[in-house]
Amino acid sequence: MLKKGSTLYSILTGSCPKCNEESMYVVKNPYKLGSLYKMNDKCSHCHTQYMIEPSFFYGAMYVSYGLTVAFGVALFVILKLILGLDVVTTFVGIVSGIIILMPITARLARNIYINLFVHFDKNWKQNS
Repeated sequence: MLKKGSTLYSILTGSCPKCNEESMYVVKNPYKLGSLYKMNDKCSHCHTQYMIEPSFFYGAMYVSYGLTVAFGVALFVILKLILGLDVVTTFVGIVSGIIILMPITARLARNIYINLFVHFDKNWKQNS
Protein backbone atom coordinates (compact mmCIF):
# COMPACT_ATOMS: atom_id res chain seq x y z
CA MET A 1 0.00 0.00 0.00
CA LEU A 2 1.27 3.41 -0.95
CA LYS A 3 1.29 5.93 1.85
CA LYS A 4 2.19 9.58 2.11
CA GLY A 5 5.70 10.26 3.22
CA SER A 6 7.44 7.95 0.81
CA THR A 7 9.41 8.80 -2.28
CA LEU A 8 7.47 6.18 -4.21
CA TYR A 9 4.19 7.91 -3.31
CA SER A 10 5.50 11.22 -4.63
CA ILE A 11 6.83 9.62 -7.83
CA LEU A 12 3.69 7.66 -8.67
CA THR A 13 1.17 10.39 -7.76
CA GLY A 14 3.14 13.44 -8.94
CA SER A 15 2.71 15.07 -5.55
CA CYS A 16 5.05 17.57 -3.92
CA PRO A 17 8.22 15.69 -2.96
CA LYS A 18 8.63 17.62 0.29
CA CYS A 19 5.12 17.42 1.81
CA ASN A 20 3.12 15.06 -0.47
CA GLU A 21 0.08 17.32 0.00
CA GLU A 22 -0.75 18.39 -3.57
CA SER A 23 -0.01 17.63 -7.18
CA MET A 24 2.92 19.41 -8.80
CA TYR A 25 0.96 19.56 -12.06
CA VAL A 26 -1.76 22.00 -13.06
CA VAL A 27 -3.69 19.16 -14.75
CA LYS A 28 -3.24 15.72 -13.16
CA ASN A 29 -4.17 13.76 -16.32
CA PRO A 30 -0.98 13.25 -18.38
CA TYR A 31 -3.01 12.45 -21.50
CA LYS A 32 -4.19 16.07 -21.75
CA LEU A 33 -1.18 16.71 -23.96
CA GLY A 34 -1.57 20.49 -24.11
CA SER A 35 -0.83 20.69 -20.40
CA LEU A 36 1.51 17.71 -20.06
CA TYR A 37 4.44 19.80 -18.78
CA LYS A 38 2.50 22.62 -17.06
CA MET A 39 3.53 22.63 -13.43
CA ASN A 40 2.63 24.84 -10.51
CA ASP A 41 5.46 27.22 -9.61
CA LYS A 42 5.52 26.07 -6.01
CA CYS A 43 3.60 24.00 -3.51
CA SER A 44 0.80 25.94 -1.82
CA HIS A 45 1.38 23.98 1.41
CA CYS A 46 5.14 23.91 2.02
CA HIS A 47 6.14 26.53 -0.60
CA THR A 48 8.72 24.27 -2.25
CA GLN A 49 9.82 25.68 -5.61
CA TYR A 50 9.52 23.00 -8.27
CA MET A 51 11.77 24.72 -10.80
CA ILE A 52 14.93 24.67 -8.68
CA GLU A 53 16.94 26.47 -11.37
CA PRO A 54 16.35 27.48 -14.99
CA SER A 55 16.10 24.45 -17.26
CA PHE A 56 16.10 22.15 -14.20
CA PHE A 57 13.96 19.46 -15.82
CA TYR A 58 16.28 19.01 -18.82
CA GLY A 59 18.00 16.41 -16.66
CA ALA A 60 14.75 14.44 -16.63
CA MET A 61 15.41 13.59 -20.29
CA TYR A 62 18.04 11.10 -19.15
CA VAL A 63 15.58 9.50 -16.75
CA SER A 64 12.98 9.42 -19.53
CA TYR A 65 15.43 7.61 -21.80
CA GLY A 66 16.01 4.95 -19.15
CA LEU A 67 12.28 4.52 -18.54
CA THR A 68 11.59 4.23 -22.27
CA VAL A 69 14.25 1.55 -22.66
CA ALA A 70 12.83 -0.32 -19.64
CA PHE A 71 9.28 -0.15 -21.06
CA GLY A 72 10.57 -1.30 -24.45
CA VAL A 73 12.36 -4.28 -22.94
CA ALA A 74 9.29 -5.17 -20.86
CA LEU A 75 7.10 -5.00 -23.96
CA PHE A 76 9.57 -7.20 -25.87
CA VAL A 77 9.55 -9.80 -23.12
CA ILE A 78 5.74 -9.82 -23.02
CA LEU A 79 5.13 -9.77 -26.77
CA LYS A 80 7.95 -11.93 -28.10
CA LEU A 81 9.01 -14.22 -25.30
CA ILE A 82 5.73 -14.77 -23.46
CA LEU A 83 3.12 -14.40 -26.22
CA GLY A 84 5.43 -15.70 -28.97
CA LEU A 85 4.47 -13.09 -31.59
CA ASP A 86 6.49 -12.73 -34.80
CA VAL A 87 9.21 -10.07 -35.11
CA VAL A 88 7.19 -7.51 -37.12
CA THR A 89 4.18 -7.69 -34.78
CA THR A 90 6.49 -7.43 -31.78
CA PHE A 91 8.21 -4.37 -33.28
CA VAL A 92 4.89 -2.66 -34.02
CA GLY A 93 3.70 -3.50 -30.51
CA ILE A 94 6.83 -2.06 -28.90
CA VAL A 95 6.68 1.17 -30.94
CA SER A 96 2.94 1.55 -30.31
CA GLY A 97 3.37 0.87 -26.60
CA ILE A 98 6.17 3.40 -26.24
CA ILE A 99 4.11 6.07 -28.04
CA ILE A 100 1.02 5.33 -25.93
CA LEU A 101 3.07 5.43 -22.71
CA MET A 102 4.95 8.64 -23.66
CA PRO A 103 2.89 11.02 -21.45
CA ILE A 104 3.25 8.71 -18.46
CA THR A 105 6.98 8.30 -19.14
CA ALA A 106 7.45 12.08 -19.34
CA ARG A 107 5.66 12.68 -16.04
CA LEU A 108 7.37 9.79 -14.26
CA ALA A 109 10.76 11.06 -15.42
CA ARG A 110 10.08 14.51 -13.98
CA ASN A 111 8.76 13.02 -10.76
CA ILE A 112 11.80 10.78 -10.35
CA TYR A 113 14.21 13.59 -11.21
CA ILE A 114 12.84 16.12 -8.70
CA ASN A 115 12.74 13.42 -6.01
CA LEU A 116 16.49 12.97 -6.45
CA PHE A 117 16.99 16.55 -5.21
CA VAL A 118 14.00 17.28 -2.93
CA HIS A 119 13.23 14.82 -0.16
CA PHE A 120 10.20 14.31 2.07
CA ASP A 121 10.29 16.29 5.29
CA LYS A 122 7.83 15.09 7.92
CA ASN A 123 8.44 18.32 9.87
CA TRP A 124 7.76 20.62 6.90
CA LYS A 125 5.09 22.55 8.87
CA GLN A 126 7.60 23.55 11.57
CA ASN A 127 10.32 24.35 9.02
CA SER A 128 8.11 26.59 6.84
